[in-house]
Amino acid sequence: MNTAEQLLVIILATALAIFLVLAVIIAIQVIRLMRVLQEIAIKAQGLVDSAEATADMLRHTVGRLSLLRFAHSIIDLVTKRQKTKS
Repeated sequence: MNTAEQLLVIILATALAIFLVLAVIIAIQVIRLMRVLQEIAIKAQGLVDSAEATADMLRHTVGRLSLLRFAHSIIDLVTKRQKTKS
């Protein structure tokens, strides 16, 4: 091999080594990013579950309150009628 071929082999080997190191560094960073995103997704799921539980509680409370309002309005009507009759 002449010097031009040796020089080309050295340049290509160096470029390949640099790209290999960069690929490993990028892969490590991607793995770290995926872990962080997974933690965020887990926390978001917890928030969604909490919001669903809160919405269910409010739904049941509103249902009970509407029933109480209905009963209160009936009682008011009855008491008003009794006052008007007496």
